[in-house]
Amino acid sequence: MIKTASQSPRPGRPREFDSESALDMAVLRFSEYGYHGSSISDLQVALGLTAGSIYKAWGDKRGLFVAALERYIEVRTQSINGCLAACSCARDKIQALMEQYVQLSVGKSGRSGCLVVETAVELAISDLEIAERVSVQQKSREMQLRRLIEAAQAEGSVRADIDSVAVARLMLAVQQGMRVLGKTGTSPKAMNSMVHELMRLLD
Repeated sequence: MIKTASQSPRPGRPREFDSESALDMAVLRFSEYGYHGSSISDLQVALGLTAGSIYKAWGDKRGLFVAALERYIEVRTQSINGCLAACSCARDKIQALMEQYVQLSVGKSGRSGCLVVETAVELAISDLEIAERVSVQQKSREMQLRRLIEAAQAEGSVRADIDSVAVARLMLAVQQGMRVLGKTGTSPKAMNSMVHELMRLLD
């Protein structure tokens, strides 16, 4: 576990904190309120750290945001890989992945939202470096879906005549759309019906 030293309010040995746990709290704060809706004071409270500790560890608010975004992408990638590894055939992998997004998009996690989607909406125009990072992530997810569709076509569990590129983009749009709908409390039943209809397109 990575440890980062923070400034102590008095002379002596610096206090240590768990940087990954701190970044997880930053992810939650930024996902719920956005970059511009999160001041350093807000982040101090959310992370339980002093402003000095935040500046020392990440430089400034933007530095913390970039680190939080990278942490979020890393954790989501691990979760997706675990979801896919639990299924044997490609069609089951597609369905499991879509159903995982349903679970992410309802209840407390749904209202918290997705940091990648939040970033794309809020910062895609104003911060080109961050926009490029989000674009790379979205293209990676789209390519993953395309490969799953093509693998399912090869095994005969998905229609051979569908356009894998177009359907992969549609699936990505549905995934991200569910994360947006989750912010407003859309029901699990409504989310599952979306996945059901999407999977019917593959028959």
